[in-house]
Parts: sequence; C-alpha cells; structure tokens
Amino acid sequence: MTGKTEKRLIEILDALADEQARALLDYAEFLLARYGANKDLPPPAEIPRPEEETVVRAIKRLRATYPMLNPSKLLNETSVLVSQHVMQGRNAVEVIDELEVLFRRHYEKLTSERE
Repeated sequence: MTGKTEKRLIEILDALADEQARALLDYAEFLLARYGANKDLPPPAEIPRPEEETVVRAIKRLRATYPMLNPSKLLNETSVLVSQHVMQGRNAVEVIDELEVLFRRHYEKLTSERE
C-alpha cells in the first residue's frame, strides 16, 4: 500500500463518526479475512448466548461471532426466519436456534471452500 493510500484511509477514518468508523473497520476485517494473504479463517468469537434474547439481538450477536461472513449472503435466509417470528408468531427461541445453525453452516461452507 502506498503512503498516499494509507494517508487517505486515515483521513477518512478520522472524518467518520465512531459508529461508521467501526463499520469501516468491520468491512476491512471482512476483506482481510476473505482476500488477505493468510487464507486461514479466524475461529468464531466466543460470545455466549444469553438466557433471554430477542431475535434481533441474536442476529447482532451472531454477526459479531462470525464477522468473516458476508451479511448479504445470509440476508435472504435470515429475513425468512425473522418474518416467521414477527409475522407468523413463531417462537423466538426456535428462530434463534435456527439462526445459530444458519450462521454455523455458512461458516463451515466458507472454511471448506478455503481447503
């Protein structure tokens, strides 16, 4: 990376609010995990599941647990599960259980693609 590129990235980072700066960092981590020289994926973060959790908070926790996953690839399946919970009254615990499986399956698929 050139000095100009590094300088510009720092300027952009400094100009962003904290939340947007964290989003930029998350995206940079995603790019590093996907395209970086080290093709080994980091293991999922150890974020325990709380006893009581909403579906939305579970999605946030799972995104933090699996930051290497591309959220757009999970969007369709995640949306279906959220809709089942909100629109059809499906039990939150069941939906969260399925979200856990969904994220794990996508992680395992990503790791198997790198082997």
